[in-house]
Amino acid sequence: MILMLEDDRDRIDRFTATLQVIAPTTPRIVWRSAPRMIRKVEPLLSSARLISLDHDLEPTEGEDEPGDGIDVARFLASRPPACPVIVHSSNGTRSDWMIGEFELGGWRYRRVAPIGEDWIEAYWGSVVREILGL
Repeated sequence: MILMLEDDRDRIDRFTATLQVIAPTTPRIVWRSAPRMIRKVEPLLSSARLISLDHDLEPTEGEDEPGDGIDVARFLASRPPACPVIVHSSNGTRSDWMIGEFELGGWRYRRVAPIGEDWIEAYWGSVVREILGL
């Protein structure tokens, strides 16, 4: 199972299409809100093969405050490491904070900066392949 925190619809579609090519039978769950992910993720950790987290989340009209990736990173890092994590945020400072949480918690992690038009398909996808051993 692949678990993801991402709020951008275009990115979600591109992540989904990339995963459909890389690991078509692997289930995936995407949350657009950090508090929702925190409420739902714990029972899924034992079957997770990868977690990919954005930091900056935009509020959606009519929705509660979406929080941010550091909220999820702190939550996860307080639990025993379950699987590798990719931090895929363009917010360099906050990505470093998230990585620091995972490092302190003993989790394996990678950083994928969203640089270029095809960063999801090319760079993020290759890191996913490597992590999943594909």
